[in-house]
Amino acid sequence: MSQQEERPRVDQADLRWCHESVQGVSRTFALTVDVLDEPMSSYICLGYLVCRIADTVEDASHIPPEDQVSLLDTYDAVLDPGDDTGPEAFAAAVEPHLPDDGELTEDWRVVRDSPRVLRTFGSLPEDVQEAVVPPARELVQGMAEFVERYEDEGGLRIQTKSELEEYCYYAAGTVGNLITNLVTRGDVAAERRRRLYDTAEEFGLLLQLVNISKDVYDDYTAENNVYLPAEWLRDEGVPQDEVVDEDYRAGAASVVRRTAEFAGSFLDDAQTYLETVPLRDGNTLEAWAIPFLLAVGTLRELLAQPEDALSATGVKISRQEVLAVVSEMSGAGGESRESLGQLRESIASAPYHRTPSSAD
Repeated sequence: MSQQEERPRVDQADLRWCHESVQGVSRTFALTVDVLDEPMSSYICLGYLVCRIADTVEDASHIPPEDQVSLLDTYDAVLDPGDDTGPEAFAAAVEPHLPDDGELTEDWRVVRDSPRVLRTFGSLPEDVQEAVVPPARELVQGMAEFVERYEDEGGLRIQTKSELEEYCYYAAGTVGNLITNLVTRGDVAAERRRRLYDTAEEFGLLLQLVNISKDVYDDYTAENNVYLPAEWLRDEGVPQDEVVDEDYRAGAASVVRRTAEFAGSFLDDAQTYLETVPLRDGNTLEAWAIPFLLAVGTLRELLAQPEDALSATGVKISRQEVLAVVSEMSGAGGESRESLGQLRESIASAPYHRTPSSAD
């Protein structure tokens, strides 16, 4: 029996605005929210926006690092149930750093209107807030730590494999724990709970490492961040600050491939997570299987053409394949757990195009 079968009792205009905002800031995550049912759709939507606000501040290359850290510290205080700092304090602190109206992206609109996000989040059931806040605060604190660590560089410069994994934990492993906190509220068998928490972080690390592998060019040119470890780049004779320079293309591509292979090392645990996650309170398998399978397809393309991650060409799978994966998973429900391995193998080998059935 679902703990709450109706939509959360919040202001419906605010809730609709939050759902619309997710569509604007992340097409990939919007797919997840779209194929969740209520109330989980709104729980995940709000949890994601709470984390996205911090992520936008952390990625803001136009904000001096010391100001980024101060903003993240203020935001952490807003999320702290034991602190009386209100959302308006964060909104006031970030206001001088907002881009001009003509350059205000969807991400920055969410940051500007963070009191609306946090007001809506604060209207969710108490156990939902308790599931989201600790991992969200760990994410915020971790981002502040990394910004401060590289404040003299003007952008992140990951040095080692272990530091890359540490960063990915804060950016995405915490989100894996957030999701698991939400889906394990109530009675869950001890062994099932243990298996979920043993693989939740790895599910997040897989998705984050795929993004890092494919977004090298944009991360460097737009945000002045280099996540490919300096030690791996040195192995190939590539200066970290020249990671997208054509003169070092072959060596840097080798490191992209190495990073993609590191991402692939988390595929088995991520699949175990999907095969274990409870489907209740509006949670659906397709919500998490779709990003998993799209990550498999993206890894296939990265391993085939790693150099594309180093230019504006970029690495992506076709819209046709995205639609095919979504179509395959949508409406399949828990029955698709058994087919995940087969789908993963198929997508890893070639672009996936669903074979029409008689029902089509």
